[in-house]
Amino acid sequence: MNEVNALSLPPLEDCLPHRGRMLLIHRLTHADNERASAEVDVRADNLFNQKGGIPAWVGVEFMAQTVAAWAGARAKISGGYPKLGFLLGTRRFETTVQAFSLGKVLRVDVHCELMADNGLGQFDCQITMDDTLVCWARISVFEPDDAEEVLGNRVQS
Repeated sequence: MNEVNALSLPPLEDCLPHRGRMLLIHRLTHADNERASAEVDVRADNLFNQKGGIPAWVGVEFMAQTVAAWAGARAKISGGYPKLGFLLGTRRFETTVQAFSLGKVLRVDVHCELMADNGLGQFDCQITMDDTLVCWARISVFEPDDAEEVLGNRVQS
């Protein structure tokens, strides 16, 4: 697989299927063979904005989208295309904040601990705000070869 680096990163929109208000991360700032970093601008137009902030539990989706961007960037650089993936769950999501304050920029870092041949993966993730670690979790993902088959959308002949 080709080495992924910041100089060769494709545009974020080419790495993710998310569009409009469901695209929650704003910049993919780094990706290599094991890690990725993204930034999130905490803005009032965020789908999850509540009373001037975004609840910390939305951080799990920031983490998942960063993982998806990592996978998508690797696929694009290798001449392929991003696949549809699934967030299976999280273990030990912990946070020191109730919400992310409007106007802040979050840094989301993900590290691939395991990516099996069957598409199952596990990532160690963290979010920093103002250079302070505020959330961390381990998330499990699944990137099947054929997402339509998994979703039951394949037409049988």
